[in-house]
Amino acid sequence: MTLLAVFTTLPSAESARDMARMLVEHGLVACAQIDAVDSVYHWDGTIQHDQEHRLMLKTTSECYAAVEAAICEHHPYELPAVYAVPVTHAFAPYADWVAGQGGLQGQP
Repeated sequence: MTLLAVFTTLPSAESARDMARMLVEHGLVACAQIDAVDSVYHWDGTIQHDQEHRLMLKTTSECYAAVEAAICEHHPYELPAVYAVPVTHAFAPYADWVAGQGGLQGQP
């Protein structure tokens, strides 16, 4: 089992909270944290500057495909940023807690 921190950004605090709640309620992630971020990026041939809300989602590598699919299905952006970073070191009791939440145990 590998722990992952999965990231995505959403256009508002409300949409970020809704996404976080849905993913936790469905047992796809153990926890979600929301931060306000200032984003600058190229889109449609111009430089964009937006206030967004970044989700950091705590899950396992076994759940990544389902997490990605759920994010993409419910995301308001045409091309959502969805990516994961492996957690190479974690306090063992905490890692066990993450892996033991809801669907992360392999339960539906």
